[in-house]
Amino acid sequence: MANKLPFADPSKETWRLFRIMAEFVDGFEAMSRVGLAVSIFGSARTKPDAVHYKNAEKLAAKLVEHGFAVITGGGPGIMEAGNKGAFEAGGTSVGLNIALPHEQSGNEYQNITLDFHYFFARKVMFVKYCMGLVCFPGGFGTLDEFFEAMTLIQTGKSPAYPVVLFDSKFWSPLVDFMRNTLLEEYGNISASDLDLFIITDDIDEAADHLRLCAIQVVAEKSRGDMEDDMRLPAQERLTGEGTRYGARPRNKPSKKRPFQAE
Repeated sequence: MANKLPFADPSKETWRLFRIMAEFVDGFEAMSRVGLAVSIFGSARTKPDAVHYKNAEKLAAKLVEHGFAVITGGGPGIMEAGNKGAFEAGGTSVGLNIALPHEQSGNEYQNITLDFHYFFARKVMFVKYCMGLVCFPGGFGTLDEFFEAMTLIQTGKSPAYPVVLFDSKFWSPLVDFMRNTLLEEYGNISASDLDLFIITDDIDEAADHLRLCAIQVVAEKSRGDMEDDMRLPAQERLTGEGTRYGARPRNKPSKKRPFQAE
């Protein structure tokens, strides 16, 4: 009897594609109207009386003052703080909610709300429609978002945008690991990769860094040679999910048999 994956029923897999497409269509339609935005990540377990809840709330309000919308995962903790700060400052407050096995209740401070079943579709919305990213202390989800952003920017697959790590006490041990182990001991990253983000404990510094970088990005996008995207080299054109096309991989001939030209 042939081996079959218990979760891959051929009669259902094609229909699953339409559910995925629906999430992208709804997301693209809603998010394309948001304008300049900053995504804020952090722990869902942060309580409203915690210092970083207050910091995220204040930073979101500052970002609204600078003309940004704020995007979060729509849940409690830092996500709620970011939405609350933007909402109460009169700005656009976006919540990209996710359906989880254990129920996550969406916070009440969203004036744009989207619900996702698929993490990967939701993550595209965070990356495609943000001009900057702020990571407060968090768990696996926050680290996942941070390293995904680092991968896209490092490889040039995504246009570079500012990334802020808030709370030096929390993030410095991770950066030490990157520097001492990834860079110096194993040589798995470049020294310049450590310049792709900043660490700060100051709300004004974070907001100003995001504002100044966004001004630079918008200025570059406004140049005449950027008006027609199709005039750009393939490596500079953007795909539908907001990443660059890039050059096709050049596969080496197999060592098992001689290369035969067509």
